[in-house]
Parts: sequence; C-alpha cells; structure tokens
Amino acid sequence: MIELIETLIRGIGLAGMYALIAVGFVIIYRATGVLNFAQPVFMIFGTWVSFTLVDSAGLPFAPAAAGAVVAVAALAMTCERVAMRPMVGRPPFSAALVTIGLFAAGLVVTNKLFGPDVITSGDPWGLKNFCLGGVREHGSGVEGVAPCVGGVTVGYTDIFKVATAVVVIALLGWWLARSRYGLAMRATAMDQEAAMAQGIKAGTVFSLSWAIAGALAAIGGILLGTAAGGVASAAALVALKALPAIIIGGLDSIKGAVVGGLVVGIAEALTKTYQPDFAPWLGANFDIVVPYVLMFVVLLIQPYGLYGSKEVRRV
Repeated sequence: MIELIETLIRGIGLAGMYALIAVGFVIIYRATGVLNFAQPVFMIFGTWVSFTLVDSAGLPFAPAAAGAVVAVAALAMTCERVAMRPMVGRPPFSAALVTIGLFAAGLVVTNKLFGPDVITSGDPWGLKNFCLGGVREHGSGVEGVAPCVGGVTVGYTDIFKVATAVVVIALLGWWLARSRYGLAMRATAMDQEAAMAQGIKAGTVFSLSWAIAGALAAIGGILLGTAAGGVASAAALVALKALPAIIIGGLDSIKGAVVGGLVVGIAEALTKTYQPDFAPWLGANFDIVVPYVLMFVVLLIQPYGLYGSKEVRRV
C-alpha cells in the first residue's frame, strides 16, 4: 500500500508538469487551429535559462525562474511572428509542419547549449523529502537523508509541481474569463472572422497565445530542472507526452488538458513501478509507451477526446 501511495504521488507530480505543457498546446490550438510541436523546445529552453541565471548570474531561484518565463515567452512570440505569421490562411497541416521544423531546429540549439552536461537547479526551496505517517531511521540513508520507516516518502518536487500547476492554471482560467485580452482570445478561438469584424486584432491574439504557451512550457521546464538526477537536453522529448494528454482530454479543452495530464502522469508512474513485476514480457521502459497506448484507446472510443468539442459538418 505504501508503494502504491508513493507511486500515485509521483504520478500526480508528473501530471502537474504535463498539464502545464498540455494547456499551452490547447491555448495555441484554440487561437490558431495549429498544433504546436515546438512546445518541447520551449520547455527545455526554460530549464536552461533558469539554470544559467542561477549558476552563472548568481540570481536567487525565484528571480531566475521569472526571468526564464519572460525569456521563453519572448522567444515564443518571436517564433510566431517570424515563422508562423506568414502561414496565416494556409492549411493547418502546413503550419503544423513549420512547428515541427521549429522543434528540430530548437533541439539542435539546445543540444549546443547543454553540451554533454546534465544540469539541475538543485534544491531551490531548501526542503527535503519528508516522511508522512512514519519515522526517520537515523544513522542511515543516502546523502544525509534517513529512510522513512512505516510511512510514505513524499518528494517536495512532486508537491511543488502539483501546487504550481494548480495555481498557474487556475490563474490562467480566471484571466481568460475576466480580462479584456482573455475575452478576445476566447472570441477569436470561437470564430476568427467574427472576432475581427468586432475590431479584435487576430495577430495580437496569435502572438499572445504563443507567449502564454511558451511561458507555461518554461514553468514546466523549470520544475523539470529541480529533479534530483539532473536534466539533459534529450529531456525535451518528455514534453511530447503532453500530446497524448491533450488528445485524451480533447484538443480544444483546457479542462481536458488537465484531466489528460492526470491520466498520463498516473498511468506512467504505475506502469514504471508495477509493469516489470506483473508484465515483464512488455519489455523495459514500457512506461514511455503507455501514454500513446492510452491515446489510441481513447481515440478508438471517443475520437474527439473526453472533453473535446465534436465537429459538426453539413453535407
């Protein structure tokens, strides 16, 4: 039972990170109708910028994180203006191919920035994993952290991933519902031509949607960078697991992105813990595959996802 609870906590922590990235996918898709495959690059770039500001510039973690969010949001806006704005009016498939090109180019750049190194933001909150419902066995453990006996070991990174995702997504939902620009984004997502007829500048909405998506990806990357084992540039591929999350939840649903992230995170954690014992014939690292298996199952049953809007066509 303890192992199950610890696994679920890790899964929910992963879900918080996936949900942040998945919501970024949804924001851009709703505003422009384009699936942005460049999100993983924005995530790993956020990891690198926050680490660099802490390690090289000597900034505290909080200002470094804020600087990384602003930098990645600016990068995302630049990508939209330079690479995506000329694609307005083109088929969504063509625009999606451009985002794949951005993804490939971004991976080359981040590989150069990271090099062979593994980076980590360390322990920015000054906390340690804590023991819930048990006691510490003093005199043993790794790196000065005694093991938890008779209780559940809860990772501080998992708690902060969940807390950050909840706060950020809740604030974003409130802003979309209440602010002038949020209403403009919602109107553009519903009908671009009608929104433009009401004086809404679609170009501004497109840039804003990319900036928000970049900021959300950067926050996910910053949280990823606090992992104890460190992060390499190849970790950008982690963000691609947000793609099954939004397809499971629905491409145009923020609520669906959150639910999909929760499903993917918990499924991945459970598979990693129990699959080697109960289904070893599936092979090693099957937890990497299971989000895509779930995606295919959901598509067979519910083609528009759990909360996606059904497209109605008159013939």
